[in-house]
Amino acid sequence: MEELALLGAEMVAVTVLVVGLYLPRHRRRDLVVAYFGVNVGVLAVADALQAGQPGAGGLGIGLALFGVLSIIRLRSTELDQHEVSYFFSALALGLLGALETSSIWRNLALMGLILLVMAVVDGRRVLRRHEHQIVVLDAAITDRDELVRRLEELLGGRVHAAQAQRIDLINDSTVVDVRYTVGVRSAAPVSPAGYPR
Repeated sequence: MEELALLGAEMVAVTVLVVGLYLPRHRRRDLVVAYFGVNVGVLAVADALQAGQPGAGGLGIGLALFGVLSIIRLRSTELDQHEVSYFFSALALGLLGALETSSIWRNLALMGLILLVMAVVDGRRVLRRHEHQIVVLDAAITDRDELVRRLEELLGGRVHAAQAQRIDLINDSTVVDVRYTVGVRSAAPVSPAGYPR
């Protein structure tokens, strides 16, 4: 009976994670299928391994599955870091739904903790003014101070890090990886490594 309750709780948790948190915030429908697939796949494999070897170490199963996910680099599309964190959260929920512990409440509490952390950290209120962009400027700018000044005018914020990825002197363009805070202006120079002095 506890196993069925844990399974039901796991399915509710992954639905909240994917449909309640990820989809409204990031709108990538293709990854919804991937998150549910990873979750249910991990749940099934972990449950089958545990059923085949009662009392087998849950830690070993967990590490093996995390290792498999880290080896498979999911190269079909480029993933942002927050999307990778949702993959690991879906995987962890699947493991918690399948692994037996002395108390079902421990697994339920850990599932709740995962959902709470993702809801808060990926929320709009946390670091909402911090942005990251790849910017293509219509000028070849080699002077760092001028580059930062131009980026701050263009983006309307304070540049924290600016790393020139490509300066094209022939086509007169600069590609910059920039991290900035929206709405805050500063004339503080940025070091060659891309960080404030």
